Amino acid sequence: MSPSVLLLTLLALSFAGYQTGKRRSLKIAGGKISELHSLPSFYGLYASLWCLIPPLFIVVVWLSLESSWLANSVISGLPENLKVQSNSDRYVTLNDIKNVVSGTTLGTQTDPAILNAAEHYRDLQQISRGLLSVIAIALALAGIYFSSRRINKNHRARNAVERVMTGAMVLCSTIAIFTTIGIVSSVLFEAIQFFKSVPVTDFLFGLDWSPQTAMRADQVGSSGAFGAVPLFTGTLLVSLIAMIVAVPVGLMSAIYLSEFASPGFRAAAKPALEILAGIPTVVYGFFAALTVAPFVRDLGQQFGLTVSSESALAAGLVMGVMIIPFVSSLSDDVMNAVPQALRDGAYALGATQAETIRQVIFPAALPGIVGSILLAVSRAIGETMILVMAAGLAANLTFNPFEAVTTVTVQIVTLLVGDQEFDSPKTLAAFALGLVLFIVTLILNVYALHIVRKYREHYE
Repeated sequence: MSPSVLLLTLLALSFAGYQTGKRRSLKIAGGKISELHSLPSFYGLYASLWCLIPPLFIVVVWLSLESSWLANSVISGLPENLKVQSNSDRYVTLNDIKNVVSGTTLGTQTDPAILNAAEHYRDLQQISRGLLSVIAIALALAGIYFSSRRINKNHRARNAVERVMTGAMVLCSTIAIFTTIGIVSSVLFEAIQFFKSVPVTDFLFGLDWSPQTAMRADQVGSSGAFGAVPLFTGTLLVSLIAMIVAVPVGLMSAIYLSEFASPGFRAAAKPALEILAGIPTVVYGFFAALTVAPFVRDLGQQFGLTVSSESALAAGLVMGVMIIPFVSSLSDDVMNAVPQALRDGAYALGATQAETIRQVIFPAALPGIVGSILLAVSRAIGETMILVMAAGLAANLTFNPFEAVTTVTVQIVTLLVGDQEFDSPKTLAAFALGLVLFIVTLILNVYALHIVRKYREHYE
């Protein structure tokens, strides 16, 4: 039985356990739910969890250990000329065996010893999966029986279910925390390796970016300059253009939807505006490269300006359109959260609607608005696909929006594309850039939280 089929079987048994526990609790109570400690649904959930959690634990542990066990068993049965290998050769041999098992390699083009090993691998895998299915289903049935026997009028099923759910939430939170720690640690470790080759000051304050390092002593054109200032400048320039577009349009949209639009128009316009956030960034990139960039170039030529085919202005304009919902939707929600009593009080004092918005609603919603803007800035700084397709790859130290620039995210993609040596400064530079990007976005998010907490108003 495949893992997916086994999982569906366990889910079906879990549903059966839920029904069994619920019916048994009703039978014990004689139809009088008030005599039970918990609602019948909690008794059903109690039986369902006993049916599902132990088998799932066994399945996860079994499958995590199965691969190494199968590999060792199959490798040990190979002929001596294939058995004694280095780790890399062992990996290649095992990969050939798995390709035969999965059917991605033709048997007529494979060593007979590999074919025999693949057959052995397939047999052992079938035995392992069959034994796992028997054990898991037996545990599920035993869980239903055990939980049903424990159900009585005084059984605290709700407490048990809530403890399990609390533990599940703690486990999910722990996984999220350790995942974040693992990501940061991996980036930090590789960045430290990079800074052993390139001084931090040269990286942060250098004005030349040319990460092509020489692989041979006679190689020409590989200076290996890692000054990231042009990348930081390009990132800030494109982000600034995007915010010039997104902030006014987003705020005006939020004010109109919150204070002026009718309920019917708002119900239709707000989801339509939020669709912009759901469009894939690669689509925005195509739009920027094929439509906006030529339009900006032709428009500039009409005014006697020299505009590059891949300009910061074109990329920034499209990115600004993309992040409009981050400003408009969050700002709209914040302004709608301002109590109606403040509006009524302003109107009672003789203020117009415009004065009420400017002097009452906007100051009250300011922390949330600032938070939405900083969130949009973080999103703009981390954008990749639009810039890869529309901004170019030239590391130009310029503040001219009509010229081609590159950004931190674009260079990360460029450095990690293709076959790279992960111990060279060229590749490790991507991790250093990623670390800087992470620190900047973290600072922006922390500052946004600080602004929100400092100026937050509490209303009754």
